[in-house]
Parts: sequence; C-alpha cells; structure tokens
Amino acid sequence: MFQVFTGSWALFVGMFMLMVGNGLQGTLLGLRGEAEGFSTLSLSIVMSAYFLGFLFSSRFTPELIRRVGHVRVFAALGSMVSAVLIAYPVLVDPWAWAVGRVIIGFCFCGVYITAESWLNDASSNENRGKSLSVYMIVQMAGIVFAQWIVSQGDVSGYILFIIPSIMVSLAFAPVLLSVKPMPAFETTKPMRLRDLVAASPLACLGMFMLGGVFSAQFGMSAVYGSRVGLTVGEISFFVSAIYVAALVLQYPIGWLSDRMDRRVLIVWVSLLGAAGSMIAFLVPGSFLLIVISGAIVGGTSNPLYALLIAYLNDYLEKEDMAAASGGLLFINGVGAILGPLTVGLMMDLIGNNGFWLFTGVLMAAVGAYGMYRSTQRSRDDVLEGDAVPYAPVSAASTPVAAEWAQEVYIDEEAAMEEETTPA
Repeated sequence: MFQVFTGSWALFVGMFMLMVGNGLQGTLLGLRGEAEGFSTLSLSIVMSAYFLGFLFSSRFTPELIRRVGHVRVFAALGSMVSAVLIAYPVLVDPWAWAVGRVIIGFCFCGVYITAESWLNDASSNENRGKSLSVYMIVQMAGIVFAQWIVSQGDVSGYILFIIPSIMVSLAFAPVLLSVKPMPAFETTKPMRLRDLVAASPLACLGMFMLGGVFSAQFGMSAVYGSRVGLTVGEISFFVSAIYVAALVLQYPIGWLSDRMDRRVLIVWVSLLGAAGSMIAFLVPGSFLLIVISGAIVGGTSNPLYALLIAYLNDYLEKEDMAAASGGLLFINGVGAILGPLTVGLMMDLIGNNGFWLFTGVLMAAVGAYGMYRSTQRSRDDVLEGDAVPYAPVSAASTPVAAEWAQEVYIDEEAAMEEETTPA
C-alpha cells in the first residue's frame, strides 16, 4: 500500500487538501448558521442543497470533460469552489448559502470525478484495490483533519472560511503538475431503476436509506451538536468520531462480508447502527454517549454502503456491474437530498433528538427489510463461488469512484476464477 501512495503521492496529496476544504465548509456552515440565528429549516435547506448540486454534477460533469478535457474542467470548477468558500462570510443569508451550496456541491463532485479518473488511470489491475483503499483513507483523513482546524478557530470570523479556499487552490498544484494526459473519458450509462430493483430490492432500498443517513451526518451533525450545547471543540471531536469509525470498521466488515451470508451481515450491521442511534436518543445530554452513538452510526453506515454494492453484484453479470453503480448512486443521491430536510423537520417537531430518531429509523428499516427479503428470496440464488469480493468505497462516491470499485470487483473475481480453473 505504501508503494501505491508513493507512486501517485501528488494526486493523493491534492485529494487530501480537497477533502480538508470540503470537510471544513460542511461543519463550518452549520456552526456559523447557528451563530447567526438561522432556523433549523433554513439550515436543513442549506445542507440539502449540496447534495442536489452533487447529484446534478454526477450526471453532467462527464459530458463537460468529454467536451473540453480534464484539465480545464478541474481548473474551472476548482476556481469556483474557492470563490464560493470566500463568499460565504460575505453573503450571510440562508438563501445565498443554499445557492452557494448547490454550486459548491456541483463543483466538488466535478473536481472529484476529474481527480479520481486520473487516479484510476494511474492504477493497474494488480494494485487497483490497494489504490482504492488508499484513496478512501485519504478522504477520511482529510475530513477528520478539517474538524481539528475548525476547533482551533473562530467560527464567527473570516479565517476559517479562507483556509478551505486556500486548501482547494493549493490542491491544483500537485494534481495538475503531476498527471499525464488522460485518454478519452467514458462513463457507463446507468442501469434502469426497474432492472436494479428487480436484481436486488434490498440493495436499492438500502442505498436510498443510507443516502439520508450519510447526508444527515455530513450536513446536520454540527447543527445538532450546537443545538444540544456542545462546544466547538466537542462538535469537532463528535464529527471526527463518525469518520474515524467509518474508516476503522470498513475493513473488519469487509472481511466478514467475504466469509458469511451478506444479507445476514447487512441485517446485523443495520440493526447495530439503529441501536447506536438509540443510545443517545434514550439517554440525551451525555457528550460521551453522543460520541459513541456517532461512532457506531458512522462505523456501520459507511461500510454498509460498500456492502450493499457487493451484495447487488452477487446477482449481476460482470458486464452489468458498472451500469448498476450509476443507478445506485442516483438512488443514494435522492436519499441524500431528502436527508437534511427530514432531519430538520424532525428536530423542529420533536426536539434535537429527532437527529438520532431519524438515523435510527432508517438503519432499522434496512435491517427489517433485509429480514423480510430473506423470507422472499433464498441466497441459494447466488451459486457457490459466484459471490464477488468486497471492495471498500466511501458513501461520498462519484460515478468514477463507484466504477473504480466495480473494476476492483471484476479484477478480483477474474483472479479468483483463474485460481480455481484447473491448469
């Protein structure tokens, strides 16, 4: 894995700085909006707007790249990100922020697609899985480091808004100065939703629910922490715990995924996440329990995303896997747009603990539906030896990252077939 990093270190450093910038703006807007007296509904709209822009970009950025090239798209969208980040403290208005979040969601997704396509192109069949793992570690490390920066500054000032703008601008240098010219850019047309649901209703429902859980964590955690009286340092620690646990538990859950019935594992992981939400819901007011709940939900929901992709792939032919990833991303993106809006409504109706009730209900729904599906479809449908290997992938995936993960599945499945084929 170290060799993978050293081979593309400039690209990974650039992606780290991009993730710091994105991780900063998400938490920072929640805290600054609270300080400015924005309503819960206003903040939920602001947070949802990011995922709306992200979803649109996942559809339109590939066409932009085909028309003008990777370098121009990366530079143009990155410049817009820097400009919007600086504009936030100047235009302190929820509707202005919502527009900015749509733009920044669109741009960040486009920047990720461009950089990820370079990273994937720099990988070989032999190290593609390791490259994906390093990329996910870099993603999580950038978000966690961003939380530490937030804890060191004043959310009511300008400095914390300037820092992510600088980080995004600096990210251009290592990426643009180290990449080689890209080949023709192509993405696979997403599979029809009807075909996806027919292949695995559980994977589709799970992806929709996880979109809501992830966007609630990414967008509303800081708002929740501020509402229950946590300090900025405590909020940063709370948000960091979500992503650290997501990284730490990704690999043990992946190991189990390759050694047991995936549907059973989906049920247990989902119910564990629901139970984690209920800890802080039933015993409110304890910072330690809030952190534990956040770690459990983050540590189960993010690996569950990759687990559902692997589960769906068990029922697909290899040539259909890339197309399926695009459809799943769309389902996940719709859930992500609705997540902050629903959390904000629940926090207004039943209080701050509506945050935990929302994540708990969604995780429990995935587990309950998994149990129901076990009565409708036997896992014998997946013949022995047909289950694909698990590949780590973040819940913040773009179409390129998702197809990258699918290439890992296909490469590893082909390697397994070669090992089992008699000479």
